[in-house]
Amino acid sequence: MSRPAKTVLTAVLLIFFPLFNANTLDFNDAYGSIADYLSAIYGIDDNAGLTAFPILNIPMGGRSEGMAGAFAAVSDDASFLEFNPAGSSMLQNSEFALFHNNWIADSKIESISYTNRFNNFGFAAGGKWLYLPFTEYNIYGERVSGGYYSEGVAILNASYNFLSSYYFYGLSLGINLKGAFRIMPDFTDDFDNVIGGSGMSQSAIMAMADIGLLTRFDFLKGFAAREKNTSAALVIRNLGPPALDEPLPTSATLAVSYKPLRPLTIAIDFTVPLNLMDFSLSEKPFASLGISANITNFLSMRAGFMYKAGSSRLNIGSAITFNNVGIDINYTVDLLTQLQPLNRVSIGVRLNLGDNGRKKLSDRVEELYFLGLEAYSRRDFINARICWEEALRLNPGYVPAKDSLAMLDGREGLSERIDDLYRMDL
Repeated sequence: MSRPAKTVLTAVLLIFFPLFNANTLDFNDAYGSIADYLSAIYGIDDNAGLTAFPILNIPMGGRSEGMAGAFAAVSDDASFLEFNPAGSSMLQNSEFALFHNNWIADSKIESISYTNRFNNFGFAAGGKWLYLPFTEYNIYGERVSGGYYSEGVAILNASYNFLSSYYFYGLSLGINLKGAFRIMPDFTDDFDNVIGGSGMSQSAIMAMADIGLLTRFDFLKGFAAREKNTSAALVIRNLGPPALDEPLPTSATLAVSYKPLRPLTIAIDFTVPLNLMDFSLSEKPFASLGISANITNFLSMRAGFMYKAGSSRLNIGSAITFNNVGIDINYTVDLLTQLQPLNRVSIGVRLNLGDNGRKKLSDRVEELYFLGLEAYSRRDFINARICWEEALRLNPGYVPAKDSLAMLDGREGLSERIDDLYRMDL
């Protein structure tokens, strides 16, 4: 095994070994005390559980889950799809990702996501499927009905980054169009006879949409880099009509993320649930705090805490990246279940598909700009103009080249006026 691989394996074991040995440690008593303490502060939400399609509230996985959902303003990998539809037009690289989430009890979630960007236009597609065994027994303990309860959602995304320029990162507006389904197996009557088609009466299909805004800018930046260190977002999720007289889990989120140092990201999301059938039955607002740190160029760590009435949860996770392949591992601890070795573990694989040549083009534009400066310093104004005009041909929004050409034009205009005055004197 290579030295980097050994380093990664050691780090992962150190991080996750205590979790996978939770049954041997006395965590549950302390954890129950924490749950009771938080419930005493924030209380229990009497309106919890009134919405349809719980799959819409369960994250796919990836960095967003590791940061406990504090991701609407971060939105920098394929898992942005569930948190802010505006993220696709600001992603650095195209990605294809697969996620497996071992959720509560026997429930599982499988997810897929693909995203791409062409200049200021981004698009994505994805979906996820939740399934768990459904078994019905009679009074004698005999199985009389069985199958799988399942929910699924498909997502189509598009966004555009408006007003993008050299000095302003732009304001991205995005939308998700989503279709969801719920399938219930047939169940029995009072005489243990399976009722044909009874499951379909509880099944449903629904359409909904997400709308998001995202911008990035510099604020109290403690490092030198072209990337912006602060992001802000506003997102409304799951806008749609009721499903079988049950409202969708609609919500509005205001979010901000900040990088005090280049390897460190801190994010906060504040979410207000909205029961569109009866606003008085809306759940209580909740907040998420997430932290992510790049330990090395191939290893990053993340942690997050969601503070929600009756359903707070803690997340920790890690990502390992080799070449163009990233592996995400997350562990979720909520206040409804005890610590278990394999419960609430998600694993994701992300494939970096490149940036469609954006980095290469950006580097070439900057190279031409600096070549023009060198030529100008030698008073070679002809080649300076050629370099700056070529830089603008490749990137018409490259402001430094525009300013330099304007300076050059002003200088040439001044020289011409001096020559004209000199000829008049003669």
